[in-house]
Amino acid sequence: MPTKVAVVTGSNKGIGLSIVKGLCKRFDGVVYLTSRDVSRGKAAVENLNAEGLFPEFHQLDVSDRKSVERFRDHIKEKYDGIDILINNAGVSGGLNSANYDECKSVININFNSILILEEIIFPIVRDNGRILNISSDCGHLSNIRNKYWIEKLSSKDIKMDDILQFVDWFLQSIKDNTFNKEDIADGGTVAAYRVAKVALSAATIVQQRELDKRNISINSMHPGLVRTDMTTGIGFYSADEAAKTPIYLVLDAPASLKGAYIWHDGKVLDWYDYNADYYFKISTVLDHLQKKV
Repeated sequence: MPTKVAVVTGSNKGIGLSIVKGLCKRFDGVVYLTSRDVSRGKAAVENLNAEGLFPEFHQLDVSDRKSVERFRDHIKEKYDGIDILINNAGVSGGLNSANYDECKSVININFNSILILEEIIFPIVRDNGRILNISSDCGHLSNIRNKYWIEKLSSKDIKMDDILQFVDWFLQSIKDNTFNKEDIADGGTVAAYRVAKVALSAATIVQQRELDKRNISINSMHPGLVRTDMTTGIGFYSADEAAKTPIYLVLDAPASLKGAYIWHDGKVLDWYDYNADYYFKISTVLDHLQKKV
């Protein structure tokens, strides 16, 4: 019987670290804490060791093909496969950044990285495995206001090429200085992050079709506004509270839950409902900040 393996990307702090902590307590197998920075990753492992939890560590930069290949080779040699993969690594970017390089970096880490993982890591996820893409309320289709892209992305037979064209459209508009804030909800705030997370949620649907043949489930979820470094400590939930639903989804949810977009409370939402009120609102953050003052 092969050893079961769970991997959490970007897990040296925040929600990722709390997911690792929860899996170490409940998962019957090896749990990998991974991070881009080796020293920070090892420090996180040492802190968990002090709590009596013993994840394994490996360096992993999800935006770097060579790093992902090294991690794949390590897993194949040591355990031959993965049972649970939680794609948590991400960055938010500036509030209203129209800087092309910054927007491209946000897209690379939050979306393009999943394409690298799909190519290199998904093949070693074992049959009947579970994959979870950590998205955001920025990842619901209601964040998009451009009619052409709403129609394209809401197609039930959406293809990965459509998603790539959507991302390219946004980046080109930033590069050409033709970006229209009205194309994105909430006046175009955190536009690059919204585009990346919408693309990630859409990609989850496409990926599920391919993974069905191996009975692997893949879902995306919004973890809530969580007090982490990414949100500069602003949020309604602690990282440990926010980790509960991701852990439920990979350990306890029915195997029939596939290709879904899930809210932080575990409720499955209709990702295609572009008229819904699920999009991220900057006023939520500002109101929360005012109450803290």
